[in-house]
Amino acid sequence: MEILLVEDETAVISLIRRGLNSLGCNISVALNGKTGLAMALSNSYDLIILDVMLPEMSGFEVCRKIRQSNKKVPILILSALDQTEDIVEGFSSDADDYLTKPFNLEELRARVQRYGRKSTSTQRTIDDDLLSIADLTLNTARKTVVRGDKNVVLTATEFRLLEYLLNNKNIVLSRIDILEAVWGIGFNMSTNVVDVYMNYLRKKIDKDHRAKLLHTIVGMGYVLRLPHEN
Repeated sequence: MEILLVEDETAVISLIRRGLNSLGCNISVALNGKTGLAMALSNSYDLIILDVMLPEMSGFEVCRKIRQSNKKVPILILSALDQTEDIVEGFSSDADDYLTKPFNLEELRARVQRYGRKSTSTQRTIDDDLLSIADLTLNTARKTVVRGDKNVVLTATEFRLLEYLLNNKNIVLSRIDILEAVWGIGFNMSTNVVDVYMNYLRKKIDKDHRAKLLHTIVGMGYVLRLPHEN
């Protein structure tokens, strides 16, 4: 089970790791809200455990931003904020669960095991249809694309191109690679159709967004990645 733990208290991190390692969980840790959000949007997890009082971005804000592009991943808020209004805000941020500190480790383990069972039975099947990076999500079954909170209308060729890029995100792809995968090996290899369609995608995917996902690598090709990644 892949878990993202967004927590800045080292003692709590150590306790959770000791308690969940025996369940076979692989735990990735982010020490602040901004890093946690970036990891949640660029990787696939079976569960996110999220503190609220975090450096750089609160857990409630992180939860809301995750939900803009990923409605399925379970989010468990683990916080010292135990007032009714805090718990209500947690669920209003679209969290699935809320556990207050100090917490009972056995209770946390039981909740994690429950999400693990759900993940095995349903989540992986659903997630097989989804390809995503940052706030961009493509649904291969429904043939839909969403960036942020807006639907993106693509042609069939643009959809195939974006699907190929998402399946190979963070990998620099040559024009020949893209031509063979999207248009077929018999297509005219001297054409500039890749450049033309990459421009089409940029206008639809990146134009109105500060974070640009489609990048040209001069002399090499194209890559779909987050702006801060090398």
